[in-house]
Amino acid sequence: MTLTLFPIRLLLAAFMMLLAWPFALVASLGPAERAPEQPLALWRKVVDFLLKAIMRTMWFVGGFHWVTVKGRQALPTEAAILTLAPHSSYFDAIPVTMTMSSIVMKAESRDIPIWGTLIKYIRPVFVSRSDQDSRRRTVEEIKRRAQSNGKWPQIMIFPEGTCTNRTCLITFKPGAFIPGVPVQPVVLRYPNKLDTITWTWQGPGALEILWLTLCQFHNQIEIEFLPVYNPSEEEKKDPALYASNVRRVMAEALGVSVTDYTFEDCQLALAEGQLRLPADTCLLEFARLVRGLGLKPEKLEKDLNRYAESAGMKRGAKINVSEFAAYLEVPVSDPLADMFSLFDESGSGEMDPREYVVALSVVCRPAQTLDTIQLAFKMYGSQEDGSIDEDALSSILKTALGVAELTVTDLFRAIDQEEKGRITFADFGRFAETYPDFAEEYLYPDQPPFEGCAQTPPALTPNGFCADFSPENSDAGRKPVRKKLD
Repeated sequence: MTLTLFPIRLLLAAFMMLLAWPFALVASLGPAERAPEQPLALWRKVVDFLLKAIMRTMWFVGGFHWVTVKGRQALPTEAAILTLAPHSSYFDAIPVTMTMSSIVMKAESRDIPIWGTLIKYIRPVFVSRSDQDSRRRTVEEIKRRAQSNGKWPQIMIFPEGTCTNRTCLITFKPGAFIPGVPVQPVVLRYPNKLDTITWTWQGPGALEILWLTLCQFHNQIEIEFLPVYNPSEEEKKDPALYASNVRRVMAEALGVSVTDYTFEDCQLALAEGQLRLPADTCLLEFARLVRGLGLKPEKLEKDLNRYAESAGMKRGAKINVSEFAAYLEVPVSDPLADMFSLFDESGSGEMDPREYVVALSVVCRPAQTLDTIQLAFKMYGSQEDGSIDEDALSSILKTALGVAELTVTDLFRAIDQEEKGRITFADFGRFAETYPDFAEEYLYPDQPPFEGCAQTPPALTPNGFCADFSPENSDAGRKPVRKKLD
């Protein structure tokens, strides 16, 4: 197929995009902020029909000969926002081109030759990474369009915010639900015998997926429009609740589970640092509880040194849950108590704040192992030379890996070549530079690292995304979370 079908399909698909370009160019002229005229002019209706036909032909030559559509697409006045899931591939653009709905996408996309012109035609909501207020402005623009009573095209949003492997639905981002207007859930299925569609952060890249899919003689896709979801007054006030309830409706239609994991959780689990997280880590639970307290790890990174300085001054003195709340500058709550219990090793109601700082450093910068270790040495090290003993190293690494038991004797001896009984960060850094894979060799040689969510989980896994984590058995406040020593 690579020598016969693939080049023909690739050329025809490229030709269709070139054919669509002049129509999209003419139709996209004028201010992007201005609302489309109502009703549409006859020439715009003709252009819209031609572009849909050209795009459908492009997908046809690419192997998507039949697109199965179930249900009825709601009118813009019935549902201004369409929420699509699961998001697993750039082939998810098929329903976008079939409906010519607006989408939310990166501002850089408009500068791509040909493709950028085609994108402008559907009047997308652009998000700029360089603009610090971009997220706020994007939400405001979605809200403005959603409350326009059908004057703007419907907005298609993938609330997962990233591509997954379709085995479950991860946490929905609240952007589509902040306006508090009715939404229409849309579910996507690719019932192909051989999966060449899925594009996640592990596995084949975009070009390889394009090649493999165009080599398939026939590709299947199903698009199902579910009934419009009208939010309750409580859901209008709480976008997170609204998003969660819509997600459950979509999961039931797909026959898959939901999981409280987010894309950021898997970034943490799959980080390429020297201390790759093992399968039994509790840091994923810790990261979820951090977000549950309204503390965003990406914003906490700048406060790490302040937290570390405050914790280091205590020199190992432990604090209770009220003092921990004051330390974090948040009120005492069930999520805070759950987080506290992760560090309350003995069940005495006390914890070492230095462990919180180490865990937070890993969550904020998972790939920067040495930065976390250096921060830990500043808190645990002696005032004379900043050195630590074996017990301190054990506490640091157990917290950094989120595990209950860890033997560091061999590692400590390997670093302490002069047998002083204490090591400095300089000693650790030199050893890590010489032996970059020291964790696999010295800390858990018999235990495989966390391989990520893309692998097929064991049969008893409660959800199809990652092992031992599902909303049914891990919601904060419902059941006690596992303590670090459990």
